[in-house]
Order: sequence, then C-alpha cells, then structure tokens
Amino acid sequence: MKKYAVIVAGGSGVRMGATTPKQFLLLNNKPILWHTINAFLNSYNDIEIIVVLPKEHLQIGEDIKNIFINNIAQITLTTGGKTRFDSVKNGLQHIKEDSVVFVHDAVRCLLDRDLIERCYNQAVEKGSAIPVVAATDSIRIDDNGKHHIVNRNHIKIVQTPQTFLSKIILPAFEQNYNETFTDEATVVEAFGTNVFLCHGNYNNIKITRPVDLIIAEKLIGNF
Repeated sequence: MKKYAVIVAGGSGVRMGATTPKQFLLLNNKPILWHTINAFLNSYNDIEIIVVLPKEHLQIGEDIKNIFINNIAQITLTTGGKTRFDSVKNGLQHIKEDSVVFVHDAVRCLLDRDLIERCYNQAVEKGSAIPVVAATDSIRIDDNGKHHIVNRNHIKIVQTPQTFLSKIILPAFEQNYNETFTDEATVVEAFGTNVFLCHGNYNNIKITRPVDLIIAEKLIGNF
C-alpha cells in the first residue's frame, strides 16, 4: 500500500534555550530533522515524505531536503498553521490516494525501522496504530490543589508516528478544530472512530530540552 509520512516540524527553541528552532539543531553533525526524514526513507524506499514547516523556515527545509540528493523527489515541503491541527491538516492535503499515513514529530529523531514497520502493519490490519510506552514514574493527578495517586499501570505515554489508513485520518481532519485536540488520535476519536494502541519505544524520545539532546547524542551511536 502507498505510504506517506507527514513530519510536523513547527517547533521553536524556547524550552531548548536556543535561538535556532530545535528541529534544525545539529545531532551527530546533521540537523535533527534530517535524522527523522532519514529514518522513514531507510524503512521504505517507496515512501513519500511531507515536511510541514513554518513559512519563515522553508529555506532551511530546502537545504535539508537537498542533502537527500537521491531521494529529493520523495520529499515535499509545505507550510504549517497556528496549531498542530492546522499544520497536520496542511500536510494531509497533499495526500490524494488510498494509503497508510504516518504523522510524526520532527524532533522524535531516534525512531527506528522496527517501530515504523510495527505501526504500518497494525494500521493495515486495524486502521490505526498509536505507539505508547508504559509510565515508569509515580503519577499524581492535581485537581484544584487536591491531588491523588493513580495506578501507573493504567497510564500510557503517547508517542508518534501515529499511523492511520488515509480513509480514516483524512475525513477526520475535515471537522472543525477543537482545543481538546492534542494529537491525531484525539482528532480521529472525536470524529467517531476508535483508535488502537501499539508498543512504542523508550528510545523514541522527543527532543525538547537541552538534556534531551545530550541523551540523543548518546543513543544515536547505538543505531
């Protein structure tokens, strides 16, 4: 089945404490975004990549795209919107055929082929694959100053790539935006379609703060 990866690269460097948006910071001498694109290209040679970027950073995106000289035709750049929902919707507008669609955070650059293939296979079988890992910390719910412990065995930490058949995700993104939409799974669920979880990967971290970049530098040597 045809495959598309919508890579959302609209983040800033605020929590990273950098002036450069985090998706463009260097990891092992290449931009974080490069590693993310490369992971998908290495998993499927027929995949189409759609990178969603802020308008002001399209040229940096072009520079990264040009590094993939042998795959340049497989990579499309488009601009994002005010919210993640808008950005993903812009990316999805480039998909015109039945396919499996991965939606992935650009700064989760340590995903591996096993995870990508696991999400693809489950999406083909069940319609969706939302990678999650079990919580390892104690979890408390804070409710207006009162707090209580919850069973962490019931808590799942959601990752990307959130993966869907196009016939499920495309119509879901035609509905109006709601502030409860925190990821693609919540959009699809609001449209009335159940989603299915799959095993994620603890190494599939989201690079948000400086310590995350240090961890990623250590982990990338194991890939």
